[in-house]
Amino acid sequence: MVQTILHGIPVSAGISIGKVYFMHRAGMHVVSHEPVHPDRLGYELERLDMAFDRARQELKDALDKVPPELKEHASLIDSHLMILADPKLQGSARRILEEQCIEAEWALDQAVERIADVFAAIEDPYIRERIQDVRAVSERVMNHLALLDRDNGAAALAAKPLSNRVVLMANDLTPADTIEIEVEKIMSLATEQGGKTSHTGILARSLQIPAVVGVSGLCETVKDGDLVIVDGLNGKVIVNPEEAVLGTYGDLKYQFEKYHQTINQACQLPAETTDGFRIMVYANIELAEEVTAALDHGGEGIGLYRTEYAFMHRRQLPTEEELYEEYKDLASICAPRRVVFRTLDVGGDKIVGVEPTDEANPAMGLRAIRFCLRHEELFKRQIRAILRAALHGNAALMFPMISGLRELNQAKFILAKAQRELEAEGVPYAKDMPIGMMVELPSAVVIAEMLAPEVDFFSIGTNDLIQYSLGIDRTNRYVSYLYQPLHPAVVRSIKHVVDAGHREGIEVNVCGELASDPYCVPILMGMQVDGLSIAPQAIPGIKRIIRQATLEECKDLLRDVLAANTVSKINRQVKETVFKRFPEEVMFFSSLLDLDEG
Repeated sequence: MVQTILHGIPVSAGISIGKVYFMHRAGMHVVSHEPVHPDRLGYELERLDMAFDRARQELKDALDKVPPELKEHASLIDSHLMILADPKLQGSARRILEEQCIEAEWALDQAVERIADVFAAIEDPYIRERIQDVRAVSERVMNHLALLDRDNGAAALAAKPLSNRVVLMANDLTPADTIEIEVEKIMSLATEQGGKTSHTGILARSLQIPAVVGVSGLCETVKDGDLVIVDGLNGKVIVNPEEAVLGTYGDLKYQFEKYHQTINQACQLPAETTDGFRIMVYANIELAEEVTAALDHGGEGIGLYRTEYAFMHRRQLPTEEELYEEYKDLASICAPRRVVFRTLDVGGDKIVGVEPTDEANPAMGLRAIRFCLRHEELFKRQIRAILRAALHGNAALMFPMISGLRELNQAKFILAKAQRELEAEGVPYAKDMPIGMMVELPSAVVIAEMLAPEVDFFSIGTNDLIQYSLGIDRTNRYVSYLYQPLHPAVVRSIKHVVDAGHREGIEVNVCGELASDPYCVPILMGMQVDGLSIAPQAIPGIKRIIRQATLEECKDLLRDVLAANTVSKINRQVKETVFKRFPEEVMFFSSLLDLDEG
């Protein structure tokens, strides 16, 4: 057989070699685009409603059967149940079906695409990729529609029994899907759908298995029983590999597993250089279910908890009590380690009960702190919940997308109002909770010395800072090559913020992908940042770099970088220095830098 190489997005590191088990192959159906006779309309509506009902019951049953290995992912199943309960999807499909007199499958397909158009306009990649949850729910309903049509109401297809470990593949996967088979028999995951923040990646990292998502052509190219290599380091799926390729990847698999074992054995040790410079290494998480993985990987706390998820895919806004319970549990689990709660960083188009705005450029519109200041009661509800939860652990609050003193003071004013209200009501809350802000806009960089006296800490959000500083959308294939993390303007901006914060005596941390890039971390160390906040799976490797380095050599590298005036010169200098010192980290971690550019 001819070897075929498919490319996707690596979301969980590692190499696996094995035979394919394709899940829900029957669900990959062809949707008929032909109208139906008006007499059939009632039947199609009944099929649609029955398929939604059965999909809901299937997920409820799945919740009752979640194995211990996946208990922490139960809320992901809950989120799919919320989508099924949301009238937007089912209601939209019913309206389209009635208006166009078409089959239920085509109506559902159109409803999903309309929702996808709304998601596509969202700047935040994590929120934008939640459309994959809607597609996964739709696929589940589609499966039931197909079964209802074929055998007049048979139960959902049971998974084929497995006798050996397999490479699990699908158009898309959810935790509920994997409940159908024994998780110990999954050696890796690959899906055609999904992005960097998809649940497949979260699941794979939790199970500590390789995964690649967004693999174009996966469903039409790969068959059950094919021998494949899943390269979770470089984002490849190699189908029917040649003997020489098998040998090469067998060696690479051995090297990675040996390296992985080494870094995991030391991941709980402090991140301290050989000459005594200490850096805190925190985890960024989206879901409370990721806390265990973050701490197991050596995270010294949660440097960024994205609070948006609790507000999405709901029929109504969460109450203060619901938010309090979620935040309290998180703070309690992490104590005495710190949890930094970033307040709502999303636009109104994704919040139920809030009138969406018609914006030509929502990425620079009413989002994050601007949205919260416009909707004060909603903002105050979240702040009150965080203040109350902070009594149960070591918590801090952080405002996103602050552009200047006015926004920061407005946010602090609402915080003070929330504190006064809780005091008047006799509700206990943390009176000394640290308050910080994200530095992710060039305007905040320029006036960092004015902002520093007003907060207890800075967190530099490098993903947005780079994009806004260079005017680059890295998801745009026409200009993504210009996205350069070590552009002189970016390096100088970060150093300016670090210096301004330290002059004022406040803590300065760095979050975003730059903070987990082996080529960039030594430069941040040279600036003497106080902490890095990164994806949980990156923590052991980054800690190893810190523990092998010296502060003096990092300062030397920073001086060389600051002296260079072009990206290509900086990249060459960094490549030569870092690869020589940390070859394994460079080999086993994806870099943000295009070091061959220029």
